[in-house]
Amino acid sequence: MAAIEKSPAPRTGAHTVIGSSIVIDGEISGDEDLVILGTVKGRIGLKESLYVEGSGVIEADIETARVEVSGQVTGNISASEKVELKADCKVTGDIRAPRILIADGAVFKGNVDMDVKGAK
Repeated sequence: MAAIEKSPAPRTGAHTVIGSSIVIDGEISGDEDLVILGTVKGRIGLKESLYVEGSGVIEADIETARVEVSGQVTGNISASEKVELKADCKVTGDIRAPRILIADGAVFKGNVDMDVKGAK
């Protein structure tokens, strides 16, 4: 599976990195943290954290525990713990999470739902 590089990631605790020249069209699921530097189209479902770096482009619905976006996301985000939009990111889609942080300079177009049942 050449599309996924298993190496030390730039984020603490992250185990899998999708490199900047990689394009994945399909579904990604797993139990560990994921760092995206490249492009993913389809669906992402993780039990841990998703980090979309500045070069990362996502055209997918996301369902995970935590999401941190520095790049570009087009699609709905559902997180059981937290979503954080960094200053230079661009997000188009609805966000559903009990905690949402939007930094000054982030571009966001969509709806926010923080009334998540069973939130911690």
